[in-house]
Amino acid sequence: MISPLAYVDPAAKIGKNVTIQPFAYVEGNVEIGDECVIMSGARILSGTRMGKGNKIHHGAVLGSVPQDFHYEGEDSELIIGDNNDIRENVVIARATHADGGTRIGNGNYLMDGVHLCHDVQIGNRSVLGIRSMVAGESVIGDCTILSSGVIIQQYCHIGNWVLIMAGCRISKDVPPYIIMEGNPASYHGINAAVLQHQKEVTDRVLRHIMNTYRLIYQGNFSLQDALLKIEDQIPMSDEIHNIINFIRGSKGIMK
Repeated sequence: MISPLAYVDPAAKIGKNVTIQPFAYVEGNVEIGDECVIMSGARILSGTRMGKGNKIHHGAVLGSVPQDFHYEGEDSELIIGDNNDIRENVVIARATHADGGTRIGNGNYLMDGVHLCHDVQIGNRSVLGIRSMVAGESVIGDCTILSSGVIIQQYCHIGNWVLIMAGCRISKDVPPYIIMEGNPASYHGINAAVLQHQKEVTDRVLRHIMNTYRLIYQGNFSLQDALLKIEDQIPMSDEIHNIINFIRGSKGIMK
């Protein structure tokens, strides 16, 4: 149902069984998939491509013009997957350039006041807490939680299954499976409370992840030496490979 009190540009592509409540605003060059709900006061702006089953709450702004001095008016995009819950007053900018894209995966939960800048990439089933802010061209992996008021600086890469506690400021990459806490933020152990509920992460693998990060953060080795010791001492699994590959591909990790 589309309320007659909503504004929907005739050029917008609207899927089946979409609800658009009164005073919502949908521009042209927008695609909204089946079963989405656009609540009162939400703004869906040009360049937004949205999959199925998304809920966009009051006052959210999707596809805003990027706050980037390199932006020159290109027809860039914000691409959103399926079954995301985007709460009140969330602001998500589209990409700076036409060949880029701000991308949100599937099943994410973005709480009140979250701000995602241009070209941010969010994986699947992650939670971004109240008033968290993610600067341009940062990446957040799958099943990661940002607690309230987290700030992710530009170009940072946050791995899968990470927990970043409230108020942390992140200025470098955060490897998978760990907890960051404090200000300045620092390593606070592995995210065991969540990982132990995953069938593929046995107690044995959990101990290997813990020992891996003990070598990285508590072993008094250089990062490269720690990686060599991990390969020599820790039995390999997908999780250990993920850690090694993440760190080798990083320009610097949070300590």
